[in-house]
Amino acid sequence: MVAPAVMERLTLVVNHVLAAEPVATQRLAAHRGRRLEVELAGWPSLLPPPPRLAFAVTPAGLLEWRADDAGPPLGTAADLHVRVDASNPALLAARVMVGDVPPVEIRGDATLATDVNWLLENVRWDVAADLERFFGPRLAHEIARAGSALARAMRRALRTGADLATRLRPGGAGRGGP
Repeated sequence: MVAPAVMERLTLVVNHVLAAEPVATQRLAAHRGRRLEVELAGWPSLLPPPPRLAFAVTPAGLLEWRADDAGPPLGTAADLHVRVDASNPALLAARVMVGDVPPVEIRGDATLATDVNWLLENVRWDVAADLERFFGPRLAHEIARAGSALARAMRRALRTGADLATRLRPGGAGRGGP
C-alpha cells in the first residue's frame, strides 16, 4: 500500500526536475507514448517485492508511472528495458547514492536509450532554487550548504561501506580472491 504512494511521489519529483530543464522535456517529448521499464533482477525473496518500475513518456516530455495493472509483463512491450542486478539491494543503493552507475543490461530502442542516458548525465535537481521559494535566498543558501555537507558525508560513509561489502563478499579481495 505504501509502494504506490512512494512511486507516485517519486514520479512527481522526477517530473519536477525534468520540467525545470526545457531541453530535457524536448528530448523526451520526441518519444511520446514510448515505454521504459527498469527490472530489478535477482531481488531477494525475503524482502517485499519492489513496485513495478514501468513508465510511459507523455506528450509533454514527462513520465507517467504505470502501475502493476497498467500493462503487460515486464520486458514484453517496453521500448526500452533496463535490467539491473538487485540481488544485494543495500549494496546497489549504496553505490547509487555515491554516484556509481551500476552495471545494467539494456534492450530496446537505441535512440530512446541515448536520450535517457543524456538525461541521467545532464539533468540535476536544483534543490537550492526550490528551497529559495519557501525560505528566501539567505536561509535557502544555508540549508543547501548544510545539506550538501551532509550529503558528502553520507556519500563517503556509503562508499566506505560499499567498498567493505565488496571486499568481504565471498571471492572478494578480503577473502583471498582477486
